[in-house]
Order: sequence, then C-alpha cells, then structure tokens
Amino acid sequence: MIVGSISWAPEYSCHGCFECCIKCLGGIPYASLIATILLYAGVALFCGCGHEALSGTVNILQTYFEMARTAGDTLDVFTMIDIFKYVIYGIAAAFFVYGILLMVEGFFTTGAIKDLYGDFKITTCGRCVSAWFIMLTYLFMLAWLGVTAFTSLPVYMYFNLWTICRNTTLVEGANLCLDLRQFGIVTIGEEKKICTVSENFLRMCESTELNMTFHLFIVALAGAGAAVIAMVHYLMVLSANWAYVKDACRMQKYEDIKSKEEQELHDIHSTRSKERLNAYT
Repeated sequence: MIVGSISWAPEYSCHGCFECCIKCLGGIPYASLIATILLYAGVALFCGCGHEALSGTVNILQTYFEMARTAGDTLDVFTMIDIFKYVIYGIAAAFFVYGILLMVEGFFTTGAIKDLYGDFKITTCGRCVSAWFIMLTYLFMLAWLGVTAFTSLPVYMYFNLWTICRNTTLVEGANLCLDLRQFGIVTIGEEKKICTVSENFLRMCESTELNMTFHLFIVALAGAGAAVIAMVHYLMVLSANWAYVKDACRMQKYEDIKSKEEQELHDIHSTRSKERLNAYT
C-alpha cells in the first residue's frame, strides 16, 4: 500500500503539471510573439548599426574629406548627424515600450486567456483600445516606410563611393572624383571634392572604415525593412483580434438576450404555478 501510494503521487502531479503547461502554452499569442521578435530584431539592427554607421561617417568626413565642425549654432552635417543619433535613441526606447504594449494586447485578446480566467466582458473601452492600436500601428508602418526610404540614401552614396574605389583599381589612370555638393552634404559655395589621384582617396579606399560603414548602413536598411514587415504582421494580428472582439461582443449580446428571455419564461412559469397552487388551495 505504501509503495502504491508513492508511485501514484508523482504520476498524478506530473499529469497536473502537464495540463498546466498545455494551458500556459495555449495562452501565448504566438502571432504577436513572432511580430514582437521581428520588431525588436529590426529596431535593434537599425538603431545599433545606424548609430555606428553615423559615427563612421563622421570619421570619414573629418579624416579624408578634411571637414570640420562649424563653430556656433550653424546647422551643418555634423549637427544633423548628432540629431539623427538622438532620434535613434528615441526610436529604440519608444518601440521597446510599444512592442510590450502590443504583446499585452495580444494576451488579453487570446481565446485561451478566457479559458484560464473564465468568461470576460467585452466592453466598449476594449473595442476602442483595439481600434486605437490598429490605427497607431498603421501610422507607424507608414513612418517605417519613410525611414526605410531615407536609410537607402546613405546606402546609395556609399555605393557610389565604393564603386569609384573599385573602378580605380580596375582601370589604370582613371581620374574619378566625388563631390559632396552632389548629395547636399555641403553648400554650393563650399567645395569638398576628393579625386582618385589624391592621397586621401587612396588611403580611404585602402582602409577598412569605408567598407565597414557601408555594410553597417546596409544592415541598418535591412533592419528598417524588418520593422516594416513586423508592422504589417502586427496589422494582420490586430485585425484578427478586432474581428474576434467584435464576434465575442455579438455573442455576448446574444447570451444576454437569451438569458433574459429564459429568466422571463422562468418567472412566467413560476407565477402560473403559484396561481394554480392558490386556486387548488
């Protein structure tokens, strides 16, 4: 008897733990989880690689193009790069919080949560929150599309510079020049041009800094694209959640009407039974 009780208790506890694990795994909003992981990966790539690429751009401009920071409150390219860095800090913090909010929203609109915690009431506030997240996510998707298009500009500029370095090594005696005025980095009156015959150009092409910065911008562009895909994924998830909430609201109204009618029928039968009993008495 003692042996039987010892062997049965672990089996019962394991069975209970297995059911608990199944319920917990069923309560995870996997679609929102995948979108959150993709969003965090994209934002991390964009912010981390973009920040380092901007720092490498500053070093390239100062070392090889011999540009210096303008004294005073003049808005030059270095000030713009500093502003972009602060924007990157804000993007990283904002979308970290937004990803958590979307995960919480996904948990509360998952059907398994209803099974775990019992029936819940679909309120007007809940529907408004779901609609608000859909609108906000759509705006963020448009914003990330703009960020992706903007990030492609430095990729294009560095691709031109990398192509000039490559053509110099392939074609002997080629005299190619890159003028920063073509990209709006400096004003028209300020000439900052570097040619293949200059020593700075040869040192820049031989350095690993140019190649590293170019590839960092490419990875940042890929991260921005991943964030766009995550926003589209979130839109699909939120739209499905909105449909679920809408159907649950209709079902809730139907259950309320049905319960009310059943209560009225019960009251009618109860009243008739009392009347018959009184008449018999």
